[in-house]
Amino acid sequence: MYWNLSPGAAAPARGRAAPTASGEAVPVPAIARRPVLMSRATRKAVRHRMLLLRQASVDRLAALTGVPASALRQLRRELVGSPLPDTLLSRGAGLAFARELPQAGLLYLLVRALRPGRVVETGVRPGYSTAWILAALEANGEGELTSLGPGPTAGRATGVRDVTVGQFVAPSLRSRWTLVLGNTEERVREILERQRGVDLFFYDNGPEPNRARFELRASWGALSPRGILVAHHIDANPAWNEFCRVQGLTPQVLDAGPPPMGALAARAVRGELPA
Repeated sequence: MYWNLSPGAAAPARGRAAPTASGEAVPVPAIARRPVLMSRATRKAVRHRMLLLRQASVDRLAALTGVPASALRQLRRELVGSPLPDTLLSRGAGLAFARELPQAGLLYLLVRALRPGRVVETGVRPGYSTAWILAALEANGEGELTSLGPGPTAGRATGVRDVTVGQFVAPSLRSRWTLVLGNTEERVREILERQRGVDLFFYDNGPEPNRARFELRASWGALSPRGILVAHHIDANPAWNEFCRVQGLTPQVLDAGPPPMGALAARAVRGELPA
């Protein structure tokens, strides 16, 4: 089932199973995880962690996108002044999520720098990465995101399991978002067929190696000429290293983590960007 989650659009009722296009039911949790009470100092520390960026990773991002470092610094300053971290905190995102995806700010900068028209992510649950992507698209004033979920819970910390799908995505960010329920390989194929010419694909769909291999191959074939493939937790299985070597490259790391994140531009494989 494809849900266009703009502020006025209908969504699955809480507590019910949302039927998908092929008829299976996907449970939608009835109760959202409530924000954890934090002291002012703790809240400030978590916000700082959310916005923390390694300079080496920003330098790699500049090479990946071809955007000058000076422009990335300006985007970084805008992000620091953004209300997004506070919005995420108010919707229940805390330190566990900042630790699980320490590259959230880097993902935001990537979207801002690349200015993608079509973005696809897989493995969405509460929508932590989703919110950063959508905020960047909104700041760009262009682009659409399709998210496939619910993502798997295997290997995730206890603090990130008890959440509602899409919980962290504020209504003000939903006009550019389509949520697809039914996390199957067939659904990935459907999305990529509908979204030919994907500018950014973000794999965040768990540690299962065969699923990772499938999505990396399928998404690579659907990328636009300027497209970028990003994979989270690339140390969870050998799929990313294998994929890069098939392209004739050493494994490409955008941010060392932990957990590490990899990224590869179609232009790099064609020799238009340094590997």
